[in-house]
Amino acid sequence: MATFFKPALCALAILVAAASSSGVRAGGSGADAGFLSGIEDLPLMEGLTERLDAGSTFDTPAGRFVEAYATGGRATRRQIEDFYAATLPQLGWAASGRLAFRRDGETLRIEILGGKPPYTIRFALAPE
Repeated sequence: MATFFKPALCALAILVAAASSSGVRAGGSGADAGFLSGIEDLPLMEGLTERLDAGSTFDTPAGRFVEAYATGGRATRRQIEDFYAATLPQLGWAASGRLAFRRDGETLRIEILGGKPPYTIRFALAPE
């Protein structure tokens, strides 16, 4: 019986390693919805997948700069806009323009890139 568990544990370890190094992180649903890495309380809309290999984060004396990207499955431009316009104010972000928000001395801009789904969504956080 112990010989059965060794290969199973090895296979599980390989799957976990592959999943953690794939460069993507999917948004969840409900209470376990995902958040963007680098912007700890910015939710990742269900159906979007973060591109961990495309973003960057760095701190300066003036504040932090974060750029993150996600790609969407079948979400429309309107669904993405509506989700962030409704969700971010609940997290303390004040709208300062179309898909632009301010909070605690930082600005967040969201751009939806591409002419049709699947879109690439760019999240840019910078000091005001």
